[in-house]
This record gives sequence, C-alpha cells and structure tokens, in this order.
Amino acid sequence: MITRRLALALSLALLAPLPLIAHADAPGSASTPATQTTVVDVAAGSPDHTTLVAAVGAADLAGTLSSAGPFTVFAPTNGAFEALPAGTVDSLLKPESKGTLTSILTYHVVSGRVDAATLVSQIQAGGGQAELTTVQGGTLVASLDGDRVLVTDAKGGKAVVTAANLAAGNGVVHVVDRVLMP
Repeated sequence: MITRRLALALSLALLAPLPLIAHADAPGSASTPATQTTVVDVAAGSPDHTTLVAAVGAADLAGTLSSAGPFTVFAPTNGAFEALPAGTVDSLLKPESKGTLTSILTYHVVSGRVDAATLVSQIQAGGGQAELTTVQGGTLVASLDGDRVLVTDAKGGKAVVTAANLAAGNGVVHVVDRVLMP
C-alpha cells in the first residue's frame, strides 16, 4: 500500500516552475498537428515521460487512452518516479501490482478536454477551487497560487502544473511535478 510518506517522496525537485504554456516542440503543439496524436503519443514523444509510458503499458491502459476520449491527463515526469524509494517503481510495474498501478494512473485522468484557460475559469467560477472527477472515481481539486495552477490530491499532496496545453487529437496533457495519490 502506498502511504502519505511515499506520496511525499514523489515530489520532483524543480528549479522553477514553467509557465502555463505548451512547449513549442512538444507533440500536439503549434508545430505538430494535434489530430495526428493521442494523449499516449504526447507522453511517448516526451523524453521526460518514459516511466509514465512504461507504467501505462504495464497497466494495459494504452488502448483506452488512445481511444476517442477526450481525456485530460495530469502527467508526472520521470523525476517524480525517480524520487520514489528504491524498488518502488519496479514493484508497481509487476503484474501483481496492476490494480494499484491502474488506480494511481487513472487518478491522473479526467474525462473531457480541460485546457488551461478552461481550468482557470473553473477555478475562478468556483471561488478559488475547481473539483475534477477522475476516471478512477476520485476527486482532484485545482486552485491558483499566483499564476501557477495547483492540483491537490485526496491525500492533500499538491502538484504544480509545470507545462500545460500539450494538445492531442483525443485530449490534452498537463505536466505536473508530483504523482497524485488517490
């Protein structure tokens, strides 16, 4: 079972958060037509998300996340997984951990296309918070900290959106600096 201590270990040490814009060279950005990609393709095309892509494969979620959607994915980077205690990622990738892994990964996915502007509007309309229901069935709470979007998980962990609006034909990907825990 993954504990709060483990969730805290997932924090990614970033020097500074990136603004809420898509990277110019990211799949689905202005230089790559979004209709040619899925949210899985966006992650697979990023050298910063190889662990996430391996986890999606181990949980047999690639087909689902390549379907019509649309999906909004809050995608933790390799650094978040590397911050785990030794052996944790290997343990989660084992077949006997598929249920736990699936729960964690689907907690990062929201049905529908929620781009950064929509999310900020929802936060403002909600008096400073927006509740997002995940595909896993849990709730994420989005809020603003200055010009940064924070996503709070069920355990109270807060992730910062470090890059947003990585567009795909079946949704949008927002990069976060920690793994969100159901």
